[in-house]
Amino acid sequence: MQSSAEYKANTTQVYNTALKNIDAAVGDRTWTAAKEQVGDCSLLPPAVVMDIDETVLDNSRYMGKVVLEGGEWSSATWNKWVALKEATAVPGAVEFINAMRGKNVRVIFISNRECIKGEKTGSGCSQEADTIENLTKIGVPDVLPENVLLQGEKVDWISEKKSRREVISEKYRIVMLFGDDLGDFLAGVKSNITPQERDRLVGENNNNWGRKWFMLPNPTYGSWINILHDPKSRYILKY
Repeated sequence: MQSSAEYKANTTQVYNTALKNIDAAVGDRTWTAAKEQVGDCSLLPPAVVMDIDETVLDNSRYMGKVVLEGGEWSSATWNKWVALKEATAVPGAVEFINAMRGKNVRVIFISNRECIKGEKTGSGCSQEADTIENLTKIGVPDVLPENVLLQGEKVDWISEKKSRREVISEKYRIVMLFGDDLGDFLAGVKSNITPQERDRLVGENNNNWGRKWFMLPNPTYGSWINILHDPKSRYILKY
């Protein structure tokens, strides 16, 4: 992810494709990308919903440090990294987000960065403020706290993002979804499910990929590996 030109080409391709489709998405008032959107949404203003980590912000420096030090992800080291506000931009993301301003499309972020209970301040929890500052540093200014929905910010805002998409769908017509995990698009895919069932869901939604749903590559981590049982070597296909 850090040294591959192909990775950069891939993410840029995702955002260029989305930009080509956005006018059609906004112009068609029946167009919605969220399965949580029910009823007539034709009069609601359009919005795109984006994950943050490995979708907009590139945290490979943190992951690289973990690897080089022979460690593993932990909430303590992750929280320190978030506080540094040094994540760089995923190629293509900033240009796409800023293009939405000219099209009057709201950009709303759903992230599983954590709003730790008891940390809330007037401007939101510390990770929310740090995230907004990091977004500003990469060239995405004027992000409002109300448009950054973190895990734990409300009681039912767990790592499953369905409840947060439901909240957004009440005020906006969600025209596109962006993420690096199947859970950024569908509910119930992060636990108690097999790889084969996840594959089936991908196929059932063929018409959404590259039109309404935009998946960023992330070979480093995600629910794709969390749902595998130990030993994970059992899933390796042999010739």
